[in-house]
Order: sequence, then C-alpha cells, then structure tokens
Amino acid sequence: MRSEDLPTVRALDLFATMSEESFDILMQGAFLQWFPPQVTLIEEGGGADFLHVVVEGTVEMVACGNDRETTMAIMEPVSTFILAAVLRDAVYLMTARTLERSRILMIPAESVRDAMDRDPAFMRAIVWELSGAFRGAVKALKSQKLRTGVERLANWLLVAHDEQGATGTVRLNFDKRTLASLLGMTPENLSRAFGTLRGYGVDVNGKDVVINQPVDLRRLAKPDPLIDDGLV
Repeated sequence: MRSEDLPTVRALDLFATMSEESFDILMQGAFLQWFPPQVTLIEEGGGADFLHVVVEGTVEMVACGNDRETTMAIMEPVSTFILAAVLRDAVYLMTARTLERSRILMIPAESVRDAMDRDPAFMRAIVWELSGAFRGAVKALKSQKLRTGVERLANWLLVAHDEQGATGTVRLNFDKRTLASLLGMTPENLSRAFGTLRGYGVDVNGKDVVINQPVDLRRLAKPDPLIDDGLV
C-alpha cells in the first residue's frame, strides 16, 4: 500500500484504536485499489483470502441458488465484507460486486486473524463490527417478515431520505431492479408499490424519488425504532 494512503485507512473505525505496531504489521501485504462498476470482488463458495473494506463507492452482496439470484445487502462506506468468513477461515456465503466505481481496501485474511490475536483493541473493534452486522441482519429480517412490500419500500425511502440530508429527494444509487431484490420484491411488485405511494406524495423521476408529503408517508410506513433506528 502507498504510504500516502495509510492515514486514510488508519482513520477508519476498525483500525483507529489498534497499536501502531499492530497496524504497521497488518498493512503489510494490504492494498487500496479502485475498481470499475460491475466487477466481481469475491464469489460465493470461494475461500476467504482477504478482508474487504468499502472506503468509497457501493458494493452489492448477492446470493444465488436454484437458478435464482437475490440482493442480500448494499455495502456503502465505511463497511467490511465478509468479516465472519475471514475470522473463521471459511468460504464466502455471498458474492460481492461493485455497483459503481469503488475504492476497496483488501487485507490478507491471515494477517487479520494474527492481528486480532495480538491486539486487544483491534479485537474489540472487530467484535463491535460483527455485532453491528448481526443487528443489521436481524433488522432486515424483521422488516422482511413483518411488513408488506409497500411498507418496506416506504420505510426504505424514509431511511434513505434522512441519510441523504432530508432534502425532500432520495437519489437512487443503483437501479430499481436491484432495489426490488434488496426489498424482497419483484420489479413488477416494486413498480406497483411506487404506484401506491403516489397517493402519499411520492413521485419518481428516473433515479430521483421526490417525497412531497413526508408526514403522510411516515404515517403509512409506521417506522419502528427496533428496525429503523432514528426514524421514530
């Protein structure tokens, strides 16, 4: 890795508290690289050779089976994938591919395991990262099982609206087919759900979704603090 990239990596939460010595050893053999859109970074069933960290850009996590494919998660900065496989020296359970030009940090898996054994602060940061990923997975599962498709879309829009600065417009950073898969819907069902939300002040213009009546949308969505964090 280039020396000028080290401060950027060092500032990431996962590495910020570990000792200088442990960080220097961990970065040996690591590299920070730009990837173009639609590049497969890891493949489901492959060995976990590297820990990947999304520093810039967007990465789609995909699972396949029975000739079907579904989007499991969208990874945005700053997040890791797939940390559990790296720690267990196990195979990847998902495929990862870039949705846009992305800057990815890649650290050899064995170096991560060695650093965890050696540095208590790094181990605590890993536990924090894993616990956040687990809670995120539980929240996504609860939303999938407890809500209709329209309610899932409404809550997703509200979360994205707040994350993007609550300007009244949500910018989709990926296509609607990917959004449908992420929400556990078909593209046709997503289109019908957007049609339903027109009655609650939601207008779609390409990749921009305008929320004209946020109070009405929130009343429909019924956000839950145990699923949607800060929305309530």
